[in-house]
Amino acid sequence: MSQVTQVSQVLKVRPAPRDEAIAHFAGKLAFETDPSDVAADIGAEVSGWVLVDSRSQESWDRGHVPGAIHLPTAEIETRAASVVPAGSSVVTYCWGPACNGGTKAALAFAKLGYPVKEMIGGFEYWAREGLPIETAEGVRRLPVDELVAPKGIACAC
Repeated sequence: MSQVTQVSQVLKVRPAPRDEAIAHFAGKLAFETDPSDVAADIGAEVSGWVLVDSRSQESWDRGHVPGAIHLPTAEIETRAASVVPAGSSVVTYCWGPACNGGTKAALAFAKLGYPVKEMIGGFEYWAREGLPIETAEGVRRLPVDELVAPKGIACAC
């Protein structure tokens, strides 16, 4: 009988060599942060960086991260210097992982010379993790999405 050899879909393209993998993943962390780390810094009142919401006014009004600065991407080039304190690093966010608005905003800040990271997951994952949302009515929290942050289970990352 002949045996059928299965081809791994995962390993069809081999993993990168060690040094390339280290450079790639270290590089990603130089460009990205996540809602949990942003929330931890906000809660600990860590200074030296500002959080920028790059969405439209209508989106901002529907809810945003408390303490964020509202600066739509189209206005970054002309308003950043008057809104973001000199010497600050910037963390940008937009709607969510299916939106590249936070990336566009990060690029705009980088072009202006700001040290910048993007908050992966955007406002969607901020809200889905049950973190505080601010509107004109005040601050509230949505229920935690169990697919994002299962009750009683810590990511420990």
